[in-house]
Amino acid sequence: MSATKQTPSLTSVRKRKLWTIRGHLNHKEFLFFAAVGMLVPFIGWWLMANSGMMDKVFLPSPMDVLTRVYHWYEDDDLIGDAWISIYRVTIGFLLSAILAVPLGVMIGTYRPMQALFEPLTDFIRYMPAVAFIPLVMLWVGIDEGSKIAIIWIGTFFQMVLMVAEDIRRVPMAQIEAAQTMGAGSEEIVSMVILQSAKPALLDTMRVTMGWAWTYLVVAEMVAANSGLGYAILKAQRFLQTDKIFAGIILIGLIGLIMDQLFRFAHRKSFPWLYNK
Repeated sequence: MSATKQTPSLTSVRKRKLWTIRGHLNHKEFLFFAAVGMLVPFIGWWLMANSGMMDKVFLPSPMDVLTRVYHWYEDDDLIGDAWISIYRVTIGFLLSAILAVPLGVMIGTYRPMQALFEPLTDFIRYMPAVAFIPLVMLWVGIDEGSKIAIIWIGTFFQMVLMVAEDIRRVPMAQIEAAQTMGAGSEEIVSMVILQSAKPALLDTMRVTMGWAWTYLVVAEMVAANSGLGYAILKAQRFLQTDKIFAGIILIGLIGLIMDQLFRFAHRKSFPWLYNK
């Protein structure tokens, strides 16, 4: 009696493909899981806020927060607060990148530069940015420069070390091959090390942009009278929890948009990394 071989169903095969380690999702599947991941927490929040288990002073409902956003837009210059915060974060981030990328490349490439700067950078990066507020106010004042300086302090030292690590990950075999072909130090740095590290460097910029946004509220503690972070701190004084939620969610949404722009730039700049 011959044994019949059972053919696995299409559903079971598809399930295995979905949950394969580092497997592949098509665009529709990715959007489905992304929507579930975003909606489930909001549904849970809505259910908790409307269950009557907590006072709305401590946990406003999503509808309360939307209403607050509307009034903020109509009466309190929401657009102005958002734009000034985007400006502060962007300028602080760009100043960090302009200085951190060259320094990180040098630290990752040359041992003397690593010995000279890496221990100091490691030392400073553990200092909380908020601790520098009194010094920043003394040295820079209380204008826009002080807010940008706090964001710069919060991102620069982390960025330097991440860039240096990206540079160190460039395979030595590529450098040795360029040396064998007679390339000089400048050519190796510009045409081998930087070209090989570009995808990782752009990812580092994306991650540190997120850190820049996390320092926004700290930065807007410095004698600010506008901005999303300032609005959150002001709402705390008056126990306007719905406005606190609104400010946090708006910062998250703006940050998410910037993150997706970085991801889009990465895909467009290095398409061969995604054609697998």
